[in-house]
Formats: sequence, C-alpha cells, structure tokens
Amino acid sequence: MSSQKSRTRYKLVPPIALPTMGWMLWFLMIPMGIVLIYSLVMKGIYGGIVWQMTFENYERAFDWLYLKIFLQSLKLALLTAISCLLIGYPMAYVIATANQKYRSALLILLIIPFWTNFVVRTYALKVLFSEQGPLNAAAMALGFFSEPISFSNSYGMVWIGMVTNYLPYMVLPLYVSIEKFDFSLLEAGRDLGASSWNNFWKVLVPLTKPGIITGFILVFTPALGEFLIPDLLGGARSMLMGNLITEQFLKMRDWPFGSALSIILMSIVLISLVIVIRVWMKEEQTKVEAEAAHGH
Repeated sequence: MSSQKSRTRYKLVPPIALPTMGWMLWFLMIPMGIVLIYSLVMKGIYGGIVWQMTFENYERAFDWLYLKIFLQSLKLALLTAISCLLIGYPMAYVIATANQKYRSALLILLIIPFWTNFVVRTYALKVLFSEQGPLNAAAMALGFFSEPISFSNSYGMVWIGMVTNYLPYMVLPLYVSIEKFDFSLLEAGRDLGASSWNNFWKVLVPLTKPGIITGFILVFTPALGEFLIPDLLGGARSMLMGNLITEQFLKMRDWPFGSALSIILMSIVLISLVIVIRVWMKEEQTKVEAEAAHGH
C-alpha cells in the first residue's frame, strides 16, 4: 500500500523536478508571499511598515495618476514587443536560411551584446545619442544639422533603448521556429500559384507562431516592468511602472504601496500570459481536430 502511494506521489511530482520546484518555492513563491503580505499593511511614519491590515494601498493604486503611468508603460511595452517582432523576424529568417558556414557567425553576432553588462549597453546608447555624441557629430559634419539635437530624456529614447536591449530575446525563439520549418511547403505554395505575400502570411507565419508567441512574451514581460532603461535614458520626465515601484521602495520608503503596485503589475502580466497561452492552445487543438476530421 505504501509503495503504491509512493508511486502515485512520484507520478504527480517526478524526483527530477524537485530541485526546480524547491528553487521556485524559495526564490519566487516565498518572496512573492512576503510582498503580498506587505501590500496589505500600513506604512510607518518614518518608513517601514505597521502591522495593521488595510486595503488602502490597492485603492490608491487605482488613482488616475498611477493608471496613466501604467497605461504609458503598457503602450511602450507593446510598442517595444511589436518593434522587436518587425525587426527580428527578417533577422531570424536570414540567419535560419543562411549557409551553414555563416550561420554560426551570425548567431555569435546576435549573442555578442549579452557579453556586455546591461548597464554598460544602456550607457553606450546614452553616449551615442547625446548632444556631444558621435551621432550628432557625424550629422553636423555632413551638414544635416547646424546644431546638435538632444535625443535623451524622452520616451522615444527609452523605446530605442528597449528595442536595442531586448531584440535578441525576440530573434532567438524566432530563429529556432524558422529553422525547424519545412521550406518545401513554400515551394509547394509557389507551384500552386500563391504569391510571395500569401506564402509568407498564410504558410510561414502560422507555422512559426510558437516562436512569435515565445518571443513576444520574452520581450513584453520584462519591458512592462523595466526601470533601468527609463531611468538612464528617459530622465525624470519618463515615469513608468518600474520607476514608480522603485521610487516607492528606495526614495519614498513606502514599502506597502510599492508592494501593492508590484502585485498588481505581476497579476496583470500573469493573467495576460495565461489568456494568450490558452487561446494559442485552443487554436492548436482546433487545428489538430480539423486535421483528424479531414483525415477520416
């Protein structure tokens, strides 16, 4: 009887998964539980917390001032993910269809930015687009501008920084998806009279949808809570959710309100991911059922 219970337990939780589950419990679930508890208590007079339960932090989070910041963060994260998709798909296609001799070199060029610290890459963009930077100097030398143009401290500069830093996260899953694609299907489409656009939109894109969804998630999720890039490239005028949460913890010392904002942000991200994954799985199930019905 005991051996049967043991086998049942192993079926539910394989032993090989126990280290991963322990890691997630200790470094994700427990910290998240602490943040949740902090979001339900009051701020102390001089910072810290007072162990008195309240929902005022969540009520305050839905003030229009903070909702505008969240909507701005959402818009910028969506713009970043869409921009990375539009730029990254052709890049991934070129790498996946390149000669095997050059493919490794192209992948190395794509991964090279990861060899440099995230902060260093962001500062490099700040220097590149500064008024005394090489971009302004080259433009004035060529006669495009008579005086330097300031690109920094704007949402446009934050968008450039996010696209530059998160682009590899989009290209890599797209590359994996396109590399596994059967290109004979495109040849069959051309033989049947399909245009290049129809081939791309009705054959290539649907069959590489897993890479698109994975890349979109990998870019959108961190971009929504990003705080370093807006802080370095956007200045005080570019307040996003990541900056707002950071300020509540480090400057305002309002840990309960910062915790409430964190819980709301993570809840929205998780709900969005669950909806996207469920819709995608439903589409895949419908497709499999249709293929099975057609086969019969």
